[in-house]
Amino acid sequence: MANPLHRPICDMLGCEYPVLQAGMGGVARSELAAAVSQAGGFGCLGMVREPVELIAREITETRNRTARPFGVNLIPSATDPALFAEQLETCRAGGIETLVYFWDVLPDAVVRAKEMGMRVIYQVGSVEQARTAEAAGAAAIIAQGVEAGGHVHGGVSSLVLVQQVAEVVEIPVIASGGFATGRSLAAAMALGAQGIHCGTAFVAARESFAHDLHKDRIVAAAAEDTVHTDAFVINWPKGAAVRVLRTGVTDLLGDRLYGHDPDTILKHEIAEEEGRPIYLWSTDSPLRSMTGDLARLALFAGQCAGQVRDIRPAADIVRAIVDEAVTCIAEMGARQALQDV
Repeated sequence: MANPLHRPICDMLGCEYPVLQAGMGGVARSELAAAVSQAGGFGCLGMVREPVELIAREITETRNRTARPFGVNLIPSATDPALFAEQLETCRAGGIETLVYFWDVLPDAVVRAKEMGMRVIYQVGSVEQARTAEAAGAAAIIAQGVEAGGHVHGGVSSLVLVQQVAEVVEIPVIASGGFATGRSLAAAMALGAQGIHCGTAFVAARESFAHDLHKDRIVAAAAEDTVHTDAFVINWPKGAAVRVLRTGVTDLLGDRLYGHDPDTILKHEIAEEEGRPIYLWSTDSPLRSMTGDLARLALFAGQCAGQVRDIRPAADIVRAIVDEAVTCIAEMGARQALQDV
């Protein structure tokens, strides 16, 4: 039976369904990436500024869990150039075919990856960035709307941005920001996207490396329970906005949601990870490997948190999205057929 969700991006990435798991730094490790890919989606390791030893280990462990393709998420513009060069070489040596870049578009980073035999999918937050990434040689674009959780690099909603980007680039477009269901996948396709890029839904997956506190908070949240701010900026460039769940810490900000400078924020340790201090207002989110006052860390989540109702295996999440999308598309086709009679 033909797969009604099949799109060219599936052939490019080697997946069955156009459901891409976001490369969430810290959260997306081998267990999650492998589970998503094994279920027919496209898993991705979140290796933002991680040491090459960890990247090599996670690539190996992911391959031990699945024979299906997966990607690695890197952030060229927020990573020391020397470390980034080592990360690229580690991915090449590990046989990675797809890299997912994010934040400012650095054309040279795309060229270098292509010269090493790897394709780049660039996540962007504006039409201008999409054009720049395509001109640099990106193989596909992830258009991220402001509804997204974690780092957000734009201010336009997915409903508007996805359609705009799909109209101006010739390479495949993937919709990101507010996508966690099959109906949202069908909607993304109607806007011109070939698939969706999901973060929040997979943070709450059983295989996610997120701490249970983070998962539980997402499950309990409603769409209105998120905050867009650049206060959690230690370790990232000034002005790097994020979307997090509302907490007592975010309430302290009042109306001072923006304008925070990482160079002027006092570092107050509130948690630790295997001897590494974790600071209040850093971009670290609670992980299984952390201890301390984790509720005061950045609880990244998008507005689609209200559609995440339980903690379940990643395969169940992929299957639920696929089944609902197929049903939704069939229902729309049936309604159109009735109108044509």
